[in-house]
Amino acid sequence: MRLETALWRAVAVYRLAALLYAAASMLAYSDSYARPALGWGVLAAMTVWTAAAAYLYSDRRRRRWPLLVLDLVLTVAALLSSVAVMTERSILDGDPTLTVSWAAAPVMAWAVWAGWAGGAVAAAVVGAGAVLERGGASQATANSLVLLLLVGVVVGYVVQLARRAEVAYAQAVALQAATAERERLSRSVHDGVLQTLALVSRQGDAALATLAAEQERALRRLVSAGSAPAPAGEADLVRLLPAGGDLQVASPADPVLLRASVATELAAAVAAAVDNARQHGGGSIWLLVEDEGPEVVVTVRDDGPGIPAGRLEQAERDGRLGVAQSIRGRVRDLGGTVCVESAPGRGTEVELRVPR
Repeated sequence: MRLETALWRAVAVYRLAALLYAAASMLAYSDSYARPALGWGVLAAMTVWTAAAAYLYSDRRRRRWPLLVLDLVLTVAALLSSVAVMTERSILDGDPTLTVSWAAAPVMAWAVWAGWAGGAVAAAVVGAGAVLERGGASQATANSLVLLLLVGVVVGYVVQLARRAEVAYAQAVALQAATAERERLSRSVHDGVLQTLALVSRQGDAALATLAAEQERALRRLVSAGSAPAPAGEADLVRLLPAGGDLQVASPADPVLLRASVATELAAAVAAAVDNARQHGGGSIWLLVEDEGPEVVVTVRDDGPGIPAGRLEQAERDGRLGVAQSIRGRVRDLGGTVCVESAPGRGTEVELRVPR
């Protein structure tokens, strides 16, 4: 629910609750009224307007100054009708008016619509009506005016803060989405273009034309597709993992089923880890898949020269984001963790742990 909708619904709920309180107050004091029938008629009119206001304020296109002015006028009229319904003695004694707290509803509406300034203006108008109803200023009217001003100013100020917070939150969400999309694109580029260029640099120029054409098509699909929809259903993770003669795979006999979107991203992270092992390990590579029920763990291990301390952090600072984004970024987006253990001369082990 949007903040604006929630605020206007809160005003409608308050108006209904205040109407019920006004009905209970009238039931308790009607015996002392000079014209009780007229009082019940005013209550009926208040009931009709409560229902009409809930409907009218529900559509933001109708939330304009004519509706708010009408709300204020009808409320002040109901407040002043106490002069015709109540006895002069009851008014002088400070008995509750016909509207009691229902008169604060338009003050809240103005505060939601125009902030603390609108709430203060509406409170002053309703307070002036209370002074006219009592026949002059008194302790009771002063208390009512102060309470109305507090309601209008405080509610209006809080509403303004809430709106600013909603805008800031929306901007933060947009920034987070944009950052996530940039990371997704950088992962795709790393897994495609950068890996291809690395392969070309190792194998020479013979395969350059074919690989360049493939990467051009892949990048065109990426740009035209934008954020592709996540695949639906379940998929067997083992079937999506990389293969090759230099890769020894150990996996459960049964399929390791994950949501297709999770399996695809995890397999891509594993493929990035395997590519790193092939490029930097220079030896045998082992791939272990473990299905632990709530979690799936994939371990990529090689017997290469290992990674010197601080090498990964330095690579990230230099813009080489294979581990930072293609592996850690993907697994982090899935709610999982990545643990890299390595030492010079002792190979490297990358453990990817993802919840189901």
